[in-house]
Formats: sequence, C-alpha cells, structure tokens
Amino acid sequence: MEPPTAASRRSADAPASNRIRRVVAASMAGTVVEWYEFFLYATAASLVFGTFFFPSSGSPLDGIIAAFVTYAVGFIARPLGGIVFGQIGDRFGRKPTLQATIIIVGVATFLMGCLPGFASVGYWAPAMLVALRFIQGFAVGGEWGGAVLLVAEQSPDRRRAFWSSWPQAAVPVGNLLATLVLLITSFVLSPAAFLDWGWRIAFWLSAVIVLVGFWIRRHVEEAPIFLEAKAQVEKEKATSFGVVEVLRRYPKGVVQAMGVRFAENIVYYIVVSFSIVYLKIVHSYDTSQLLLALLIAHIVHFAVIPPLGRLSDRVGRRPVYLAGAVLSATWAFFAFPMFDTLNPVMIVLAVTIGLVFHAGMYAPQPAVMAELFPTRMRYSGVSLGAQVTAILAGSLAPILATQWLRDFGSWLPIAIYIVVACIVTSIAVLSLKETRGISLRDIDAADAARTAAAPATTGVRGAR
Repeated sequence: MEPPTAASRRSADAPASNRIRRVVAASMAGTVVEWYEFFLYATAASLVFGTFFFPSSGSPLDGIIAAFVTYAVGFIARPLGGIVFGQIGDRFGRKPTLQATIIIVGVATFLMGCLPGFASVGYWAPAMLVALRFIQGFAVGGEWGGAVLLVAEQSPDRRRAFWSSWPQAAVPVGNLLATLVLLITSFVLSPAAFLDWGWRIAFWLSAVIVLVGFWIRRHVEEAPIFLEAKAQVEKEKATSFGVVEVLRRYPKGVVQAMGVRFAENIVYYIVVSFSIVYLKIVHSYDTSQLLLALLIAHIVHFAVIPPLGRLSDRVGRRPVYLAGAVLSATWAFFAFPMFDTLNPVMIVLAVTIGLVFHAGMYAPQPAVMAELFPTRMRYSGVSLGAQVTAILAGSLAPILATQWLRDFGSWLPIAIYIVVACIVTSIAVLSLKETRGISLRDIDAADAARTAAAPATTGVRGAR
C-alpha cells in the first residue's frame, strides 16, 4: 500500500476541520448569549441599579454596593449550578445541558427588564431582582464548563488551547454586545429616560438573542470521546462519575483549577466593573464615554485571546498563564493614575491593557482545566473548580473594591488585593504539570488504570 500523500492527508483532515469549526461556532453562539445577559447585569449594576432598585442613603456608593451585593448572588448560585449541571452533563451529555442553560438564563434576564423599581413597590423590587439573579447565576454556572469542553474534547491534541480559547473569546463578544446596546440607548435617550426605562431595552433584547443561540446550539454534536466514556460508564456499572467522584479521586485537580481561576476572575471584574465605578464616582466621568472605552477594550480582548491560546499550544500552558498572572499584578499601579488623568485615550488604554493581561490567563484556561480530569467526570471537575472560585473571587471583587474606595478614598488597597490574588494563581500554575499536546484518551486510560487498581489497594490495606 502506498503511503498517504500530502493531498490525501489534507482531504482526510478537511472533515475534522469542518467539524471542529461547527462545534466552535455552536459553542460560541450560546456563550455569547449567556454572557451578554450575565454581564449586562454587571454594567447595569454600576450605572443604574444602585438608584433604581434601592433606597437613597445619601451616598451613591451605598447604592452601588447594594447593587453589587445582588450581583454577587449570581456568583453564589454558580457553584450550585456547576454541581447540578456538571452532574447532568457528565451523565447525559454536553449538548442537552447547554440547551437547558441558555433557556433558563434568557427567561431570567428578560424578566429583569420587566421589574418595577423601589419607588413603585419598595423592597419587593430588590427581592425580585435577587431571585432572578440567583436563577441567572445558577444557569450560567453550568454553561461555561459545557461550552469549553464541547470544543476541548473535539480538538486535536496539539491545538486544544487554540480551539478551546474561542468560547473564551465569545465572552468579551457577549460583554461587547451588552455594552453596545447600553451605549446606544444612553446616547439616544436623555439621562432621566435612560434611568427610568431605557436600560430595560437591553434586557428585553435577550429574548431574540436566546432564540438565535438555541437554534444554532441544536445542531451541535457530542464529542466521540464523551460518547465512548459514557458507553463505558454504562457498561461498567461500578464506575461512577460526577461531583462526588471527582472530589474523591481528583481533589488536587479541583484545588488547582480553583487556584488558576482565582486571579483571572478578580482581575476581570476589577477591570470591567470596578473601573466604571471608580471613574463615575471619583471623577463623575460621562457614562457614554465609559461605555465607549469598554467597547474598544472588549474588541481588543476578543482579538488577542485566540492568538494567546495558540501560543500556549506552542510554548506550553504554564509560561503563558504565568506571564498573564505576573503582568496582571502590575496593572492597578499604572492604570488608576491613567484614569486620574481623565484623558479618554489614557482611559481606553488602561482598560485595554488590563484585558490583554487578563487574556494571558483566560486563553489557556479551558485547556488547562480540561487536562486535569478524565472525560467521565470532566464537566463536574471543571465546573466545580471554576464556579466555587467565582464566589471568593468575581463576586467579592467589585464589592470589596468599592468598599475600600469608600473607606480609604484610595485605589492602593485594590492594587494590593490584585497582587495577592496573582501570587495565589502563580503558585497554582507552578504546581501544574505541563500538559501541552497531551491526549485526553491517555488521561482516560490512566484514570481507568487507577480505578481498576483501587479495589486491590483497598484490599491490601484492609488485610493489614
């Protein structure tokens, strides 16, 4: 038999390439929808919710802190969603799980746009907001793990970080769309009209975006490696999966996943959410100009994530991730002085640099986490590691930063906070094995060997 020619290899690779592109498109479509809605709340919390849903206390920072507390509720719900949907995703598949999460998020977000304010119904307004935020966070908790794994499990071993970085790039696209809608409404409407009802338009538009995302996601296929693992689990009834199993067999992997997520999550919400608060409260900076700065930064963020994913495929996960953490530790020390200039170019540059540094951690993250766990419990392990961290990191970051700004009148405590977070993540990254180019099937084989050896090990210990 003649060896395959270059042309025949390209022909054989074409279906696989087309398949991964379809999977990436489906994953990104849903991710754009869900994070449009989740981050829409973050932006609205900074600009609107503090005055609309909460009673006046004399200080604008008090209302913003209260809005960020409700914002944190979504993060508290995310680990629960990660546990529930991780279990479902490992049992029934990534596709049905992702279809469910996109609908739940869409309904919750649409209803947020229908809520009355504090002036109309009193404390029922923040109560209903909290309830919907919890539901929204619950669904998003199950979204991220499924979206990135859908791609990671179907990517070639040597390009896994590149392809799985695309769902990450969909996050700034969702945020960009949320910012764009709010920007347009703030330009078109008067400040009073925007505060009264204009902000609702962005939430109502979620219904249209959800339908588009759901339709695209319907046509995605499960990864062959997942179907193989699922069949094996069903065949070997003694082999379990899910959250309990991943905590029992891979506790180190869960801790490492939490560690690498810690600084990434904090840095993102400081740059995207707290920067708005700082400029608006300290300098009374124009809302439209703030949103425009974020719009530009999100575009750059989207553009740099896939190249950094490709770089981690070439030089390794650890160097790229570590560089992102170290650079992020420096950001606040020059960014806030740049904010204080009130120069629009300097403000845009500061936010953009922050998101570029963040991308160094964010781009390789799906590959890093996917390579920590075997297929039968990967959804649970990734979701648990990512979403539990969100409580300690993303949910608290804007609250703590705003409180410190109020108490100390300075950005220095926030800068120190970021440095500490980056040290934690750097330690976690250094504890990782370099997994660039590793086969997920090899990870599954090693897990199977460990599982097969477990009864024997237990028996020996028992005999002693």
